[in-house]
Amino acid sequence: MILDQINSPQDLKKLSLEKLPQLAAEIRERMIEVVSSSGGHLASSLGAVELIVALHYCLNCPEDKIIFDVGHQAYAHKILTGRNKDFSSLRQYQGVSGFPSYAESAYDTFTTGHSSTAVSLALGLACARDSLGAGQHFKVVAVIGDGSLSGGLCFEGLNNTGHLKKDILVILNTNELSIAPNVGALSTYLNKLISLPIYNRFKGSLEGFAKSRLPKGSRLIKIANKFEEGLKGLFVPGMFFEELGFRYFGPIDGHDLNVLVPTLKNILYIKGPRLLHVVTKKGKGYLPAESDPVRFHGAGRFDIKSGQALPKEGIQSPTYTEVFSRKLVDLAREDKKIVAVTAAMPEGTGLDKFRDAYPERFFDVGIAEQHAVCFAAGLAKIGLKPVVAVYSTFLQRAYDQIMEEAALQGLPVIFCLDRAGIVGEDGVTHQGIFDLAFLRSIPNLVIMAPKDGEELEAMLEFAIGLDKPVAIRYPKDKSPSHQVTKSPKIELGKAEVLNEGKDFAIAAIGSMVRPAQEAIELLAKEGLRGALINARFVKPLDKDLFLGLAEKTKVIFTAEEGIVEGGFGSALSEAIGRPTIKLGLPDEFIAHGKREALLEKYGLTAAAIAHKIKLLTR
Repeated sequence: MILDQINSPQDLKKLSLEKLPQLAAEIRERMIEVVSSSGGHLASSLGAVELIVALHYCLNCPEDKIIFDVGHQAYAHKILTGRNKDFSSLRQYQGVSGFPSYAESAYDTFTTGHSSTAVSLALGLACARDSLGAGQHFKVVAVIGDGSLSGGLCFEGLNNTGHLKKDILVILNTNELSIAPNVGALSTYLNKLISLPIYNRFKGSLEGFAKSRLPKGSRLIKIANKFEEGLKGLFVPGMFFEELGFRYFGPIDGHDLNVLVPTLKNILYIKGPRLLHVVTKKGKGYLPAESDPVRFHGAGRFDIKSGQALPKEGIQSPTYTEVFSRKLVDLAREDKKIVAVTAAMPEGTGLDKFRDAYPERFFDVGIAEQHAVCFAAGLAKIGLKPVVAVYSTFLQRAYDQIMEEAALQGLPVIFCLDRAGIVGEDGVTHQGIFDLAFLRSIPNLVIMAPKDGEELEAMLEFAIGLDKPVAIRYPKDKSPSHQVTKSPKIELGKAEVLNEGKDFAIAAIGSMVRPAQEAIELLAKEGLRGALINARFVKPLDKDLFLGLAEKTKVIFTAEEGIVEGGFGSALSEAIGRPTIKLGLPDEFIAHGKREALLEKYGLTAAAIAHKIKLLTR
């Protein structure tokens, strides 16, 4: 096994070019072995193996810098940079992160997990390098996918890089997929480039020929330059990038190391902004992932031989995502004005069922959350009812648009925030723990959180009929198998009293209602009687109910699956004019690990809640 001898990129450089394909095959085997038992982003990483091997073969990392856009394609990078022995701990608590992490390795320049940031980060590094001057000669490489180009931030970075003319290399890896199939005019353009028979071009060859044979300032040199520019418009496949100020090379086969390595060695020493276009296959080397790259983008545990998902343990109640998906399709059957919007996540958010049922009312805008919100506001302005389904962590990218284009205009855009709270193995960049705090400050916005699937259905139906901007947040979890609700009927700003008691009170929101109920049941066995309020709304709060509760209860606890600073508990304290004891998540970025383990660590299980209440009420 060649891989057993590789503990750093320096070991990799000792290999001959002929040995690299075997190493790539061994890296793929290692990935499949680990991800089949731990889950992870398999298809993206399988597709980028040769590219990453070639980069580390040609660069001198960590002095040279590689910035991965999103980072879900970087498993080979982790394996080659000293983390192979620990790779079996991938995405497990205190194990190897599923995304680049600057705290984990000097080879990970940034902690990344969101799309379209790599070019801007790379440009910042290059400008700092050049400003610092003496001794700073490192190379900067940004690795982006074609899905990243659907995000506006990537274009901002490309535009500024072309203007500043800094020495950076952007590698554009196209495989026709980000998570789902890519959409948009640029994706179509890139697919046309791939089909062209032109595979490489080095700008300036004609000019160099003329300069070597003609006097400086000769009019013929200027004519030669104009002639080349004219030919470029006819023959150069990367004209778009050339006009942005980049030297364009490619497209080349991203799995052919005999082409990748010499091409990189040549391009790395060219000055100015360069873009190398490589073409890869997502899931390369593992037939089930090649055949179904969407399912293997973020795979759970699976059988290596068949590629089939392994059955999950326990009773399988529907997830909140599945409940949302089914209910939205049902509502749309009755209301033709309901439309659905996603930012490249139809399967992850459950909108794939809506897409299949009502394709003419479904809009995938690409990896562009800001655009998704603005677009939805436009839909709502003249009478449609847009439902924007998005992961909580990705909604952060559109904060200004929620405020300016939806809430300020009073438009009835409905934001359905999947993966709110602890998401688990994807870690710091994906934990959806900030939404309650950052949304609370926006006027006109109604914020709700259901405690179970039945209440989610009721909230979705209520929101569609409300004619106001609404956010509904729900966790990456199964809906509780038994209901604790008295009535799923929803009224604006009205909470639900689930339990009466005089010793203490718990006001819980969303996913915390169930453990709070169980905590009360545990404490009742010890003679403590507590009230339980299912708040339902973070904004507007049921102020009258909570003021009355404050008058008759000495100790009020709040429970939320989000950061407590500025969250639900803070809102309740402000409303009643007295402190509450806030149970929630701390003011920190939360690392990866199983959802259940992280909830236990931060005291948000039934037993932990009961213990805290017992300590503070006796």
